[in-house]
Amino acid sequence: MVHGWSPLAISLWVSLWAGTAALVLGTSLARVLVRSSSRFKWILEGLILLPLVIPPTVLGYYLLVALGRQGLGPALEGILGLRFVFAWPGAVVAAAIAALPLVAVTARAGLAEVSREIEDAARVDGCTERQMFWRISLPVAWRSIAAGGLLGFLRALGEFGATLMVAGNIPGRTQTLSMAIYDAVQANDLRRANALVLLMSIAAFGLLFIVLRLNRHIAQD
Repeated sequence: MVHGWSPLAISLWVSLWAGTAALVLGTSLARVLVRSSSRFKWILEGLILLPLVIPPTVLGYYLLVALGRQGLGPALEGILGLRFVFAWPGAVVAAAIAALPLVAVTARAGLAEVSREIEDAARVDGCTERQMFWRISLPVAWRSIAAGGLLGFLRALGEFGATLMVAGNIPGRTQTLSMAIYDAVQANDLRRANALVLLMSIAAFGLLFIVLRLNRHIAQD
């Protein structure tokens, strides 16, 4: 699918898929955390935040074992027709899991602002859970969810350690922009490294600026 692509194109492709996956899963988990009254929900919250505190190489090792030939790799390849280890789908999984905590935490803050009284009234009127999300929760929390999605995309764009462990650093196939920067520095090609760093910095700052603007609007509301 991505054979022969440039590091920038691979990074954008992986980040798009990973950011989307993190947005959907992170928002769903955030909604569970907000709505759940179970005393054991801290376990789920801990699992969501775990990628923030463990080293990326440890996360990558777990994924390598889980998605490898001795793990779920053969079954997933048979069902989905996708290879994960040393292939771009593995980079997507690694980047999505690394981005998940940022999405979940940010989306949770917005979903917590949704009034329980309004939700209860909607249930009385016959609204389903899906209808309540699209008609009540999303209009209230969309800025937080959008900010979380952008942060997730940004985190996926800069992912290095876990992605390297799972997908490797194969030029034209799994070599992302972060890995290309690392290779350029290792090869003492500072001109290429400077150009790649500048490109990454511009993309990161642009997305971060949008997130800060969204957070500013949230605070004003």
